[in-house]
Amino acid sequence: MKLLLVEDSERLRQTLRHGLQGAGFTVDAAQDGMEAKGFLGSYDYELVVLDLMLPRLDGIAVLRGLPSGGRRPRVLVLSARDQVSDRIEALNAGADDYLVKPFAFDELVARLHALSRRPQQAQPVVLSHGALSWDPLSQSASVNGHPLGLTPREFAVLGLLLRHRGRAFTRLEILERTAGSDSDVSDRSVEVLVFGLRRKLDAAGLTGLIETRRGAGYLIP
Repeated sequence: MKLLLVEDSERLRQTLRHGLQGAGFTVDAAQDGMEAKGFLGSYDYELVVLDLMLPRLDGIAVLRGLPSGGRRPRVLVLSARDQVSDRIEALNAGADDYLVKPFAFDELVARLHALSRRPQQAQPVVLSHGALSWDPLSQSASVNGHPLGLTPREFAVLGLLLRHRGRAFTRLEILERTAGSDSDVSDRSVEVLVFGLRRKLDAAGLTGLIETRRGAGYLIP
């Protein structure tokens, strides 16, 4: 899942970014509200972790500027402001959840997974397609119960295609959704990534699961 982290404390931002990447999220990080606005205008995110007390543009303004409809991400506010009035203001501005600092990192991850199960189109925690099972909580994929042994990026690509079955994704779209915006890898690397993923699926008996549509990209029909 692609996530935008908005936090002005550099130390906390870097700690959270590292931890969330370790938990399986693809993370972009912004240090103030204006930078967050730029990210949100350029990329699609499924989740946003948002501080409220931000330089240049505060968190409430960021919330009110979020797109409506299908492109709107789920937002968890992570703030030291702990008054009931603060929570009410954020929720009324469009936040989906509110966690007060200091907090337990495991609770943050659990809340983010809970939000991801509450999108515009509800999806099960574990995605299945025939003998294939993809579990975002354990960061594992298996065929008939046997682990596939995927790398984190292979796991992310497989999840993307499973969550949007029938939709083709170009190399650039896959890169944007499975790598941070500051990644220096090229969209050509997606070919190598999909090749390795296909080889593991083929070895597990799922030959041809990922199709290539000329001029459209990769998909699982």
